[in-house]
Amino acid sequence: MKKAKNPFNFVKKIYVRKSSRRVKMILIFLACIIGLFVFFYYQNNSIVINKTVYYNAKIPTDFDGFVVVHISDLHNKRFGDAQSVILDKVKSLSPDLIVITGDLIDRRRLNLDEAMVFVRGAVKIAPVYYVPGNHEAWSGKYSSLKEKLSEAGVHVLEDAAAELSKGMSTIHITGISDPAFGTSGDTDGTYTDKIEKQLNKWSELNDFKILLSHRPELFNLYCQYDMDLVFTGHAHGGQIRLPFIGGLAAPDQGLFPKYTSGRHEKDSTTMYVSRGLGNSIFPLRVFNRPEIVTVTLRKRKNRE
Repeated sequence: MKKAKNPFNFVKKIYVRKSSRRVKMILIFLACIIGLFVFFYYQNNSIVINKTVYYNAKIPTDFDGFVVVHISDLHNKRFGDAQSVILDKVKSLSPDLIVITGDLIDRRRLNLDEAMVFVRGAVKIAPVYYVPGNHEAWSGKYSSLKEKLSEAGVHVLEDAAAELSKGMSTIHITGISDPAFGTSGDTDGTYTDKIEKQLNKWSELNDFKILLSHRPELFNLYCQYDMDLVFTGHAHGGQIRLPFIGGLAAPDQGLFPKYTSGRHEKDSTTMYVSRGLGNSIFPLRVFNRPEIVTVTLRKRKNRE
């Protein structure tokens, strides 16, 4: 005689299946959350080094092979104890010169001492030249920062030029103040009259010229006044970078900005835009890792 089927067994199987499916969904959800956390952590903390070679016949022979390391938009972000991650990477590049193109600090989480940790390490590696950005202008603490920078041995260039000497040769390095020093708060009008006067003055210099500026969107001005090599930041790489398109948005350039990263050339001027290292209003980078740029100056291309 066949044993009667227990209807509760059928219900139990259905419950087990649903419970198993629910557990699987929870595990998949948790895996996605962990995956996103790892992805965003990597995108915002793993520094990439972009190396390039710049050729110009105006470069003196003594400066052939001269290495410039470009730092921008740190925004008080920390990379390891005492900024060891950044400093180790910079040191590994054996720079002859380190340039910082603004926003070393962030006015929303201002910490001058934190910014100086990187600076004090950098000056032990190579001479450091610096121009301020809009966050320095808006911080209300720029005079204190400038004093600390000068005391640490940093060359602060505010509408000023200096000479770099090597062997028997000289080149000029210049720096312009950020337009935000003429504004307040988040009102960021770009007043260029003062900048144009300064660039016009430097355009008369016949030697090879390096220009430090925070603003890449003023590229046409740099070209107009015959700057040879320009280093800028400010755009944060467009914050979110889309495949085949580039940066999504940048301050003072709006959506799908033109100057967010890499090398730009026009006439006799070449500009390098750093994607920067830290963040400000929007806290995440997507497909846009923090960046250190290194440019090696070459007098002419090797004929091999």
